[in-house]
Amino acid sequence: MQRIPALNPETTTGKTKELFNAVQGKLGVVPNLMRTLGNSPAVLNGYLSFSGALGESSIGNKLAEQIALTVANANGCEYCNAAHSYIGEKLVKLDAETIAAAREGRASDVKSEAALTFARVILEKKGKVSEEDVNELKNAGYSDAAIAEIIAHTALNIFTNYFNNATRVVVDFPEVELVETAAV
Repeated sequence: MQRIPALNPETTTGKTKELFNAVQGKLGVVPNLMRTLGNSPAVLNGYLSFSGALGESSIGNKLAEQIALTVANANGCEYCNAAHSYIGEKLVKLDAETIAAAREGRASDVKSEAALTFARVILEKKGKVSEEDVNELKNAGYSDAAIAEIIAHTALNIFTNYFNNATRVVVDFPEVELVETAAV
């Protein structure tokens, strides 16, 4: 059972209503995650602002979705696994093999795999990565800006994973089984 209610966008008021209207206008729906984050307009606004800013990152939407899938599976977040599987397929146009591999922290190309491995290392080491860990990304061809973006995407997904896991947000995307081998 969900621990914090998902608000009804039709009955909210104030800043939360404004944010829900913006989400509705962009996505055509207000997903349960955002409806639950909306219990605090500050939290919803922070999430939307961070997510929106990262939408402009140089690493691109495809790698961002792969990171989201890797992190969701490592953190056992059913909601984010389902949401990013759907977004990856329908909006970003990732193929089924890429989505399945990302759930396991893998990719078909060396550069993307380095980013996904680094995201998992961030989780395993609670952010305390080594010089060698960073150099592996640089050797794979990532700039300092891209490395910062990979860290930021990982952090944003940790936030949503933890929020969903703690509050048990009801999954409103087609459900997808988590990959147990991805757990860190």
